[in-house]
Amino acid sequence: MDATTERLVDYTMGVRYEDLPAKTVTAVKQRVLDTLGCVAGAYDHPVSVSARRLAQRYSMDTAATILGGSGGVAPEMAAFANSTMLRLLDLSDTYRVQSGGHPSDIMGAIFAAAELGDGDGKSLITAVAVGYEIYCSCCDAADLNGKGWDQPVYGVVASALAAGKLMGLDRDQMGHAVAMAITPNLATLQTRSGELSNWKGCAGANAARNGLFAAILAQEGFTGPDQPIEGRFGLWDMVAKFEWPLEVGQPPYRIAESHVKCFPVCYHGQTAVWAALEMRDRFDLDDIEEVKIDTYDVAKGMMADAPSRWAPQTPETADHSLPYVVSLALRDGGIGLDAYDDDKLFDPGLANLMQRISVDASAEMTAAYPRTSPSRITVRLKDGSETQNALTYPKGHNQAPLSDAEIASKFRGLFAAYRDEARADAMISLIGDLDKVPDVTTIFEAFA
Repeated sequence: MDATTERLVDYTMGVRYEDLPAKTVTAVKQRVLDTLGCVAGAYDHPVSVSARRLAQRYSMDTAATILGGSGGVAPEMAAFANSTMLRLLDLSDTYRVQSGGHPSDIMGAIFAAAELGDGDGKSLITAVAVGYEIYCSCCDAADLNGKGWDQPVYGVVASALAAGKLMGLDRDQMGHAVAMAITPNLATLQTRSGELSNWKGCAGANAARNGLFAAILAQEGFTGPDQPIEGRFGLWDMVAKFEWPLEVGQPPYRIAESHVKCFPVCYHGQTAVWAALEMRDRFDLDDIEEVKIDTYDVAKGMMADAPSRWAPQTPETADHSLPYVVSLALRDGGIGLDAYDDDKLFDPGLANLMQRISVDASAEMTAAYPRTSPSRITVRLKDGSETQNALTYPKGHNQAPLSDAEIASKFRGLFAAYRDEARADAMISLIGDLDKVPDVTTIFEAFA
């Protein structure tokens, strides 16, 4: 192991449930419930159905559970299916400093590993807290996305270490798991460029699958490449040297600094959607001459960087289109789970409104990001008058966090399609007492 790998391993192995701050435990429970809600909302999505069908090809006796269904599939395929489902709606949590992504993507690996190893509630909470800390601390440290690398680069490491902790890997095995997670799995940002595909929602799931598989390989005695981070052709050589800011002995805390989404929209559009909703009653849509959106450079780069963002042809492109989501918010007064159905995606009236929208990156807002995620919308009407609304960050941002009750309300809304309020309430109660759960399979059975 190189020094960075050793620090990642020693950090992971040193964290105990008893050392977790109360705020961290609360945040873990919220994120687990939020993740299960995202799975419920996306369960019938065609890609979810395909992911489950694919996983079910790989049945086995010592196996893991597909959320919402039954056990009996290869653990790494359960990890892929579950992380795909939780990510597809683009409603899962997010974290961004220098780099960013969706740390809950690792949940698929953690859930499967909990079934393979030490699977009580306290162990699950500890693994989630550790996984988030590894994932988010890398985002703090280096602008990997700016260099063209995608979030699975750090997601696969977090998945391998969090899974390895649950599976009881020893120190050497953990080091090999890191090596077998990183070396074969460097992912490029092309996933999020141009017209977006189904893979946008599957890339993090693939990292969860590969991270868990690396832990399984290490447990079976496979060894990984030497010096996976600091070696001649290691991670540093690919992305430039950076210090992974983890201090052995420091309790995990970054999970509470992640952001929870209120709308199925790329996080960089959340503030603009809120701003649009707050001002839509000031004018009639037919009176709009022009809409100008001012935001920060990352938001423009992710959501207004190409002509496809003004004429999205896929749901994956639409939820990463500022013109689309702002137009929808102004017209419909909200963005629900049907926001990307064909009748809206190809609606001529919505297309017309999008063509009246421009997006600029403000130097002031860019300087304020990522401490805040600001947006300002200026609407100029046909009579020459203007109205404006600006917000610093959206509800769900770590500076305006959702309460337990609001997380529960989001879960109920996503679970509502199943018309089973009693089960929804039972799940909320079960996750609220996650630290008292003796076997995590109880959760999967209750969710089925």
